[in-house]
Amino acid sequence: MTAVQTVVEICPVDRLVPGRGAAALLPDGRQVAVFRTVGGDVYALSNVDPFTRAAVLSRGIIGDVRGVPYVASPMLKHRFELATGHSLEDETVAVRTYPVSVVEGMVYLQP
Repeated sequence: MTAVQTVVEICPVDRLVPGRGAAALLPDGRQVAVFRTVGGDVYALSNVDPFTRAAVLSRGIIGDVRGVPYVASPMLKHRFELATGHSLEDETVAVRTYPVSVVEGMVYLQP
């Protein structure tokens, strides 16, 4: 038996402010942080900071290191790559990422 992959509609892409994040709640109760970069790319990560266990990553600061976009947690400033979720401070830690697509101006996420 194969698992059915669902897609969740998040919001219109123009509701995401470039350079900022927004929190979204998935149907199963998980919190996701959705980011739109100044360049227009859209990423989604778990909203939970693994170092503090606080659901705050959507309020983090977006930055860039040598062309790699990241979000810095507002709590302890740990940085996570937006594309992979890997911590830039501790290679043993990562945040869950979610596949995102923008279709006809709507952001969709695959949980």
